[in-house]
Amino acid sequence: MEERKLVIVTGASRGIGRETAISLVREHGAHVLAVSRDAAALKTLVDEQPNGEIEHLTLDLSLDRAPAELLQAVGGRRVHGLVHNAGAMLNRPMGTYVSEELTALYRLNVFAPLLITQALLKNLEGDPPGHVVHISSMGGFQDSAKFPGLAAYSASKAALACMSQCLAEELKERRIRSNCFAIGAVATEMLEEAFPGYRAPTTAKEMGSFIARFVLEGHNLFNGKVLPVASTTP
Repeated sequence: MEERKLVIVTGASRGIGRETAISLVREHGAHVLAVSRDAAALKTLVDEQPNGEIEHLTLDLSLDRAPAELLQAVGGRRVHGLVHNAGAMLNRPMGTYVSEELTALYRLNVFAPLLITQALLKNLEGDPPGHVVHISSMGGFQDSAKFPGLAAYSASKAALACMSQCLAEELKERRIRSNCFAIGAVATEMLEEAFPGYRAPTTAKEMGSFIARFVLEGHNLFNGKVLPVASTTP
């Protein structure tokens, strides 16, 4: 019997991350390590999967100890996929930013994915290649539409996309692939925070299903790519 592939999904307690985890289990037979700081929501997610296909780790990824704690949870297991979905939104007009909130934004949106990937390098490398998928935004995609109040958020997502491309080059000899999705309007709480009242044409379930398939198969065709995944922006 073929061993289930292990995929780590961060920000798995709600929205796109939650639906990605569910799709990985139900549509692809993967085993998921779901990571979030929301313990109650994670427990609900796990309880909905009757055969233990999802394990969970309650962890604030912005903390310095987060990479080591995640590595401890993984142990010596092979990691086939890593979806960096966790992220923070900041919708504030220029002139109102303070350095503390900008630091917090970048710690979660940029530094955490880099440090977590670094901690899991030995678990990711191998054959078939481990696949790291970074979830960015069309707000950080070059020459896309830009919106007032989202300068800091969009800049952090642009940094994530560039980092993903750099990692693809640096890690290719270790048989680790890195790609990035620049996601457009998806019906999530984060979209509502950025664009109150806007009705997105794409559901979190649809996007989660797409990401789940890509993290398991996309490394065969892509490496170092930033792929716009959007029907509207927003």
